[in-house]
Amino acid sequence: MSDAVLTINAGSSSLKFSVYETGEDDRPALAAKGQIEGIGTSPRFTAADAAGRSLVERRFPDDRTSGHPEFFRVLGGWLREQFGGTELIGVGHRIVHGGVDYAKPVRIDPAVLEKLTALCPLAPLHQPHNLAGIRAVAAFRPELPQVACFDTAFHRAHPEVADWYALPRRFHDDGIRPYGFHGLSYEYIAGVLPETAPELAAGRVVVAHLGSGASMCAIRAGRSIDSTMGFTALDGLLMGTRCGALDPGVVLHLNRAYRLDADAIERLLYHDCGLKGVSGISNDMRDLLASDDPRAAQAIELFVYRIGRELGALTAALDGLDGLVFTAGIGERSAAIRERVCARAGWLGIELDDAANRSGG
Repeated sequence: MSDAVLTINAGSSSLKFSVYETGEDDRPALAAKGQIEGIGTSPRFTAADAAGRSLVERRFPDDRTSGHPEFFRVLGGWLREQFGGTELIGVGHRIVHGGVDYAKPVRIDPAVLEKLTALCPLAPLHQPHNLAGIRAVAAFRPELPQVACFDTAFHRAHPEVADWYALPRRFHDDGIRPYGFHGLSYEYIAGVLPETAPELAAGRVVVAHLGSGASMCAIRAGRSIDSTMGFTALDGLLMGTRCGALDPGVVLHLNRAYRLDADAIERLLYHDCGLKGVSGISNDMRDLLASDDPRAAQAIELFVYRIGRELGALTAALDGLDGLVFTAGIGERSAAIRERVCARAGWLGIELDDAANRSGG
């Protein structure tokens, strides 16, 4: 019987996972990876083995009521069926917010879980789902070691000047500061650049993590310098359903003129803005690119414009730019968006290889 480690990434509308088995040399090797996407709309469960061969492809009826807990049970049942002869020895979780306490992975115990639960208001689309995975595993296998890996940790090394808002110091001391997110994604990119693009690894790179959640990070010599997300995952680029950068005065106006309380404003900014709000059609870039509706075109144009604006700001933070890297669902799979972003960034000297771009998705 071989040992295995499970990694879980519970996002705002998806549940991604990988299973790694240990061989004779105890080095983990990918055995399977997959995801349940479209949670809350049109759920779909797919998984493949290390060679890319499909292990499962299952669609569920359109469902806006079933959430992450139900699909954790679906995943757990499938894993038991698929890997019944494998001994699970640990689970690693992507946790969006580590606050000021956690700058590196930590083994989860009740005290850690309590601290992470207190951060849920700062990442309401993600943190509760991240922690639901921890609780689901603990209920099934309470003795199983679980480790939290934080999206905020990679940014803890950025310069102090990027660690402040212009608020009275007492608020900073209470933890109100830019944290940055998608750090595990950026850390991965920084780790593989020496192999895939060694000429960029020691230089100045902006990484664009473009998906349902979207952000950008300025990296110099593998270290985070600044990023577009701040205290919460609302800031910066507009996203699938999130507003991105917004004048704080708008929040005050929504409260006073529209009589929206804090809960209503939170629902609006996290769930009804971004691509979904501007287009009135969909939060999915694939739907918008396929649409002839002028509102879809406007949402796409705004998405690309904001990327270009933030790219300029991050280039200034880096004192120049040596390369631009795309990652995440839209960044990896949409040649059309990469083309538009690079065309807008031509003033930076960025040139796009059209053939390579088209072959990349």
